[in-house]
Amino acid sequence: MCILFIALDIYPEHPVIICANRDEFHVRPTEPAHFWPPENHLLAGKDLQAGGSWLGVNKHGQIAALTNIRAPELQQSDKRSRGELVLKALDEPSTMTANWLREQSHFYNPFNLLFGKGNELYCYHSLNGEVQRLSPGFHAISNGALDDIWPKMAKGTQALEKQLSSTGNIDIDALLAIMTDQSQAEDAELPQTGIALEWERQLSSIYIKHPEYGTRSTSIIIQDHQGNTEFVEVRYDGKGRNLGRQSFKMPAS
Repeated sequence: MCILFIALDIYPEHPVIICANRDEFHVRPTEPAHFWPPENHLLAGKDLQAGGSWLGVNKHGQIAALTNIRAPELQQSDKRSRGELVLKALDEPSTMTANWLREQSHFYNPFNLLFGKGNELYCYHSLNGEVQRLSPGFHAISNGALDDIWPKMAKGTQALEKQLSSTGNIDIDALLAIMTDQSQAEDAELPQTGIALEWERQLSSIYIKHPEYGTRSTSIIIQDHQGNTEFVEVRYDGKGRNLGRQSFKMPAS
């Protein structure tokens, strides 16, 4: 997962709205979002290479989502798969997850992990080991820290705020459109994250279209005050073609 936009306690009937893009190598085998057997208590996509996930929700209404922190100098090939972190966060209460992350995050390459339930959402940033509770409002998480002022983070946040304030209904298609914006930032606005300028440009758009690495899927999560969840996923190939759309309803229990 490479970018998340969150509207928390903004929309009266739906306090949690999350728009997320997963960016990954197109050759990495992936299973679309589904209810995981045998208990079917977890709804998430599955990374078939390492067995974890990048985004999911469970039957209790808990949410977890992962983003990579772009720090190439810190990447190590012998670290554990970060996809495990999503499954861990969906398997226990948030307080336990926070403590576990502080003790175990050094076994993983740098990451942000969004986790929690309802309006109690938290972001763990592995570079400083801090857990930050999200305040009511709009937030973005990408490949730096929570609410960093990167061009695509600011652009998506503003677009989400405008969309939610302009209509009385949540328009799923309009939210998906925000997440397919391919416009790139000007060079002077690009963050400097230790990668080549060509890739800084390529990765500066909300939706990344590239034959080798790019946006594989967009997910929209909408929750009401009871924790009932609507989950929409659209998948794409390396040419930006739509590979399918699916919608799920997950009542809280």
